[in-house]
Amino acid sequence: MFSSSTLCLALLLLHFTFPPISTSEEPNMPSSEAETLFQIMESMSSDHTWRLSYPNPCQPGFSWLGIECKPARDGFLHVSRLDFGSTPYPTCKKTATFPSKIFNLPYLESVFFFNCFTNTKTSLTLPLNGPSNSSLKQLSLRSNPALVGPIPPRIYALKSLQMLTLSQNRLTGPIPVELFSLSSLVHVDFSYNMFTGKIPPRVGNTKNLVGLDLSYNSFTGSIPGTIGQLVLLQKLDLSSNSLVGTIPDSIEKLKSLAFIALSNNRLSGNFPKGVSKLQNLQYFVMDDNPMFIPLPAELGMLVKLQELRLVNSGYSGVIPPSFSQLNNLSALSLQNNRLTGEIPAGFGGLPHIYHLNLSRNFLGGVVPFNASFLKRLGRNLDLSGNAGLCLSPTEAYGVKIGVSICGKNGSLIQPLKASEAPPRLFSFSLLVSAALGVFFMS
Repeated sequence: MFSSSTLCLALLLLHFTFPPISTSEEPNMPSSEAETLFQIMESMSSDHTWRLSYPNPCQPGFSWLGIECKPARDGFLHVSRLDFGSTPYPTCKKTATFPSKIFNLPYLESVFFFNCFTNTKTSLTLPLNGPSNSSLKQLSLRSNPALVGPIPPRIYALKSLQMLTLSQNRLTGPIPVELFSLSSLVHVDFSYNMFTGKIPPRVGNTKNLVGLDLSYNSFTGSIPGTIGQLVLLQKLDLSSNSLVGTIPDSIEKLKSLAFIALSNNRLSGNFPKGVSKLQNLQYFVMDDNPMFIPLPAELGMLVKLQELRLVNSGYSGVIPPSFSQLNNLSALSLQNNRLTGEIPAGFGGLPHIYHLNLSRNFLGGVVPFNASFLKRLGRNLDLSGNAGLCLSPTEAYGVKIGVSICGKNGSLIQPLKASEAPPRLFSFSLLVSAALGVFFMS
């Protein structure tokens, strides 16, 4: 039999060898931080009774989808990420307004609000006094139709901010110049809002910027020359604004640029002389600007170009033969301009082209494409609206590209009627099915 003293000693050894199992009731977050978090959750979402359902939100196995926590040197777990609005994350109440208290969560690095503020008008605000979050790296507010008003100048307080996405809201006013004191910024997306004013020249201060999207707003003035200081920039989208003037010469310094979109502005004048230096450019989209100049042959030196769109901009003269050197090109859209001359014969040898629209110009001569090329592009080839173009009779049957058939002496004749066409292995219905008008989406 064991003595009572031996039994007590054994129990003590067992206690220290196997400590009590942690339960969800043990605190794992500072009480002040937990209180701030619960106030945010209660103001944003009625999915749960947050305090009762998740008394210790960072406890492993007892947290919800939409919260992430990280340990810190103080021995506590702290909120590092919050997601709202999209399944499976917490949904937002109709009365939800922007919770400025998120900036009081000292370890928060990322916060995302998607389709949250839809009914009650609210604005992006930062505390005037008290702690401002210096650890926040990502702030994303997308598709919030009730998010209105300007960007607060105090945005400069978010010194660690790298990703700022404010897309598809109803934000107004100019961009505060203070924003561009944030040297840590890597990505800025203000698309689909109602911003006004000029693009601040101080944008050039954000030298770590990789992506800048200011499309679908009401910005005015010219593109600042300081844009050339963004030497790491890979994406620049300024489309659908009211920008005027020329593309600045400094753009030639953007050697990393892969995507540029300048459509639907009021830009005019010549292209920069150094545009051919953009050797990493893959997408150049610049529709609907009053350019009224010849197409620049230098664009044919952008060997990585995959899509080139210069629609409805008054370009004149011939299509530069250098465009035939764009062997990576998959889509070329030059419709609704004033182009003359013949289609470059080299276009038929572009190995990756699948969309070609040269319609509504003043092109002439014989279409230089063989049956294989015509079949490969099919409905993605549109040459209509060029009265001087004609298609060789040997290539004419089975395709419909919007041009007439050439006569024996080089004159134009009308396409044959179905009853006049010689027998073919395919039906007339297949001929009709080769309809036109597919435009490449920007």
